[in-house]
This record gives sequence, structure tokens and C-alpha cells, in this order.
Amino acid sequence: MAEDTKENTAEEVKEDAKTTKEETKVESKKENAKADKEDAKAVEKTVAKKPAKGRKKARRRIVTEGRAYIQASFNNTIISITDEKGDMLAWSSAGANGFKGPKKATPYAAQTSAEKAVEKAKAYGVEKVNVFIKGAGNGREQAIRGLQTGGLNIDSITDITAIPHNGCRKRKTRRV
Repeated sequence: MAEDTKENTAEEVKEDAKTTKEETKVESKKENAKADKEDAKAVEKTVAKKPAKGRKKARRRIVTEGRAYIQASFNNTIISITDEKGDMLAWSSAGANGFKGPKKATPYAAQTSAEKAVEKAKAYGVEKVNVFIKGAGNGREQAIRGLQTGGLNIDSITDITAIPHNGCRKRKTRRV
């Protein structure tokens, strides 16, 4: 009988080992399935997050006519190209093109900044512009030439420089 108990125990050990192996296989399959589900959920979350941010693919508008605003101060020249409503399409300035200090106020800097602004606006299909000039800087006329050399047709040129009318209020008279 002692031999029977030994054999039974050996057989029982073998059966226990088989069941534990099967159990571990089942558990590992369950864990793998859980991991796969979690991975799938993570992928779904990342896919779902993209539209949730509100980002839409950028559409370029086609604008054939626009306005060019030239602000020519004594220190810098800024060129802005907008559509007919006034929504900004492209801009450039002498400072943004690498000119520093007194070189920003030169006519050459105004021309190069106008050409860069035209280059950016060409992506929107701008061909004609009405030019509005403001300020009394050196780059006024040269900026217009820069718009023409960039390839824009200029329909009209309007000076919108602010002109003081009657000036400031005088001081009150001194009473002694």
C-alpha cells in the first residue's frame, strides 16, 4: 500500500502540474487579450482625440483682388496685404527681413519687404491690389515699386496719412 500512495502522489503531482500549466496558459491568454483590448482602446482614443481638438485641415482661399497697406514710419516700413474685407493674407516688414537699426528705414529695406509680402500673398492667388499708404518715411515710393516688381497689378494708390486739423488745444491764459 505504501507503493500505491507513492504512485498516487506522483500521479497527483503530475496532474497538479498539468492543471497549473493549463491555468497559467489560460491566465496568460486572458492577460494578452486584456492587453490587446487596452492597446485597441488606446489607439481608438488617439484616433478619437484628433478630431476632438477642433483642428481642421487648413484651406487656402483663392483671392484675386486685395488691398496693400504700407505703413512707412521714420524707423521701419510695414507692408500688409489683405483681402477685400480686410482679413490679413500676408505681411512683411523691414525688421522681419533682417534689417536692424537705421537700415530698417531705408528705401531698399522697404522694397525687399514689399517683395516678400507679395511672395507670401501669391500663395492665395492675389493679382490686383489697391494700395493705401500711411506715414512719411523714406520707403513710401520704393515699397510701391516693390509691389510692382513682385508681380502685382496696382489699381489705385491712396494716401491715408493722418493730417492734424487745428492742432491741440491752446493753454489757458495766465492770470496774474
